Amino acid sequence: MTDTCCAPKSPPATADHCPDCGQRGRSVALLTVQAQVSISLAVLTASPYHFCATRGCPVVYFTATASPITRDQIRERVFQKETTSDVLVCYCFRYQVGVVQESDVTQRAAILADIIAGTQHGQCACTIRNPQGSCCLGNVRRLLREHEQHGQIETEEAL
Repeated sequence: MTDTCCAPKSPPATADHCPDCGQRGRSVALLTVQAQVSISLAVLTASPYHFCATRGCPVVYFTATASPITRDQIRERVFQKETTSDVLVCYCFRYQVGVVQESDVTQRAAILADIIAGTQHGQCACTIRNPQGSCCLGNVRRLLREHEQHGQIETEEAL
């Protein structure tokens, strides 16, 4: 028997953990994967797919029965995977990270109101347009909170 106490630990061997980074993935509908991939749909399986939101990980979708789908195999750039300001944070209403971050308080409120109104009017299609397969509003709100907190830190440092 060999001693493996110092061997690197591999990612968990479960179907809902990313095979690359080992983080737990969020379940995503096959329809979302079909709409997002830029590869032949013939390679997709009917197995449940998961979305990996880990920023540094190249995997976007994975399943227990097929090869993972990576960033370069997706039609749309993925908000959770990008650090550039021109990536979309809201895929249905086409708001980019930089636009949201550079907006003043009034503009940020208008962006939120626009997304909420569009959703209420049935104009939202996040299940197929957003690579994570769910509503973008949470991402927009988180981005706004992070931006506001960052602005407060910069203001405190200037004092």
